[in-house]
Amino acid sequence: MAFLATFHWGWLLASLLLGLAMGWIAVVHRGKGVSKRTSRWLAVVAAALVAVAVARVIPGRPGYWLDLGLTMFALYLAGCAAGSWLRDWALSRSMPT
Repeated sequence: MAFLATFHWGWLLASLLLGLAMGWIAVVHRGKGVSKRTSRWLAVVAAALVAVAVARVIPGRPGYWLDLGLTMFALYLAGCAAGSWLRDWALSRSMPT
């Protein structure tokens, strides 16, 4: 993990900042959400990918890219959560009581 952070810090920072921006503007989006069935399926796929990465089932370069992709995805989701929270906090402060 330290190797990923050392050599790919730019990409990791970019995924965090992209998530922050998307979290900030996603509150405005009024589109149709994902169904419960689809969200459960996506959660199972994500859990399976994490299990494969932790168990080191995929060796070599493909396993390295899987680790990097999962790390970037986690940072993106953290940025989305932080951006959404910051927008909610900023807008709730400016609203009259």
